[in-house]
Formats: sequence, C-alpha cells, structure tokens
Amino acid sequence: MKLTPAKSLSELCELIGATYIGPADHLISGINEIHKVEPGDLSFVDHPKYYDKCLNSAATTILINKEVECPPGKAIILSDDPFRDYNYLVNFYRPFQPASGMVSPTAKIGSNTIIQPGAFVGNNVVIGDDCLIHPNVTIYDHTVIGNRVEIHAGSVIGSDAFYFKRRPEGYDKMRSCGRVVIGDDVEIGACCTIDKGVSGDTVIGRGTKFDNQIHIGHDTVVGEDCLFAAQVGVAGVATIENRVILWGQVGVSKDLTIGEGAVVLAQSGVPKSLAAGLTYFGSPVGEAKSKMREMAYVKQIPDILKELKK
Repeated sequence: MKLTPAKSLSELCELIGATYIGPADHLISGINEIHKVEPGDLSFVDHPKYYDKCLNSAATTILINKEVECPPGKAIILSDDPFRDYNYLVNFYRPFQPASGMVSPTAKIGSNTIIQPGAFVGNNVVIGDDCLIHPNVTIYDHTVIGNRVEIHAGSVIGSDAFYFKRRPEGYDKMRSCGRVVIGDDVEIGACCTIDKGVSGDTVIGRGTKFDNQIHIGHDTVVGEDCLFAAQVGVAGVATIENRVILWGQVGVSKDLTIGEGAVVLAQSGVPKSLAAGLTYFGSPVGEAKSKMREMAYVKQIPDILKELKK
C-alpha cells in the first residue's frame, strides 16, 4: 500500500507510541509485508529467524521488536509487538469504508461495460471498457480490472488474505490493504475467489482464463495466457509464469514459481517450484512420464511379493 503523500518517521512513531532510530524526517512512502517490499516501504519483523531477511530487504524502514544496529540509509522503529503496530498503521491509513449502494459512486466503470443486477462494485474500483460482470459477483474496494474482462456469477474478487498470527489466546488476523489487478481479456468462471494482496497486488495477467471454483491466494502473480481448470487452488505469494496450464484440482503451495509453459495434470500437488516447459503429474509432482512409470512399477509389487513367497 502506498502512502500519498509520504509520511515522516516521527509522524508514524507518534501514531503507535514507538521509539525510533534514524532521522525524524526520514520518509516512508509505503507499507508492505516482507515478500513485496520496495525502497521507501515500511515492513515489520517479529521473529529472530527473519531479522536478517527483513533488515537486508529493500524496505527502508523496519518495524522490529529488538534493538539492532540500523543499516545505512534505513530507519528502525522499536515495538514490543510489531504485528499489532503494523495492523494499526494499515487500519489508520486504509480504514474500512462501508458501502452506500450496490455500485459505489467512487467506482470508475468504462464504456460499454455491463454490470448485471445483483453485482456489487466497491469503493475506488476501476473497471475498463467492454467488460461483462454477471449477477452476484462481488468486487471489493480498490480492485483494478482491465478491458474486455468477463466475470461469471458468484465470483468474489478482492477478499482478504488468509494470513494469521498464532497467539496464546487464538489467531490474530493480519489486515489486508492490497489490491487485485486483472489484465485485459481475462475470463473468470463462476464461484471463483481471488484474494487481495496483504499489502501489494494479486495479479491476473492478460488473456488468462479461469474455469469455475478456482481460488487464488494473496499476492500471487498469474502470468499471461494461462489456463486453469475447475477447482484449482493456488496459495499465497506464488508466481505462475506465462502460458501455464493447471488442470482440474491441482493444488499449488505458497511462495514458489511455476515456469513458463509448464503443464500440471489433474489432481497433482505442487509443493515446490517447477521448471518451464515440462508436463508434470502426481503428488508431489514429478515429470509426468517418470511419475507414470513409477505408478506402473508400483502395480507390479503384489506380483513380485507373490513370487518371493514361493
């Protein structure tokens, strides 16, 4: 999430009652979680395992629960609970805005775009030209949709990220302030769900086509001209490169990359990154021909055991 205009270090620390290391006029131009940080961003870290990753990231302001040496050109905000204070800043700079109608007056809708009865279009949504939004589609605030996009009935675009911190008293939700950005000529099937980024963008690239009942997690980037069949599920912060095909019920884990032109056959599970241009199958996936040979060998085991018992 960008802060416009940028805020000073002292201004943010006054909001959350925190102390800081760095010049008071150090500027913060965005709030971002670690996977998506850019120069000018504030990010947070609350676990020793990730201190170095955050301190050495592109973020130029670090909200942290330990006094550490401040890297050159950066600033440190000291907090006893960075997760709590990060959420406070998100809620302060992007508070929830109740809807005033089924189509927000702040939404920008292009020429020849049709919004069918029962569809909801939230605050500050942008929809391009020649789109078709079917009944009972829900488009959350700040979503950006390109030209010639069709979204079928019952789909939800921009729901919150599934991101929680476990505490002794239960789960504490990380507040989402990102967006969904959908490129030109995309088709989204019925009853799909695409989560907004925690603080950045979930992106669906130009020309990509989704079947029904597909879920895309927060901050995932889907490339151009991809094809996803029914009941595909993709976890957060995945990168799916251009022209990837995922057949029915493929499950994709978080924080990995599927290379350009890869094909994953139905009901496969993807736990780690896949190289471009190959066909995959199985759970966990492997190159399809090898996996199918393995299955053929497994079927021979009962006969082999019978022979051994003779």
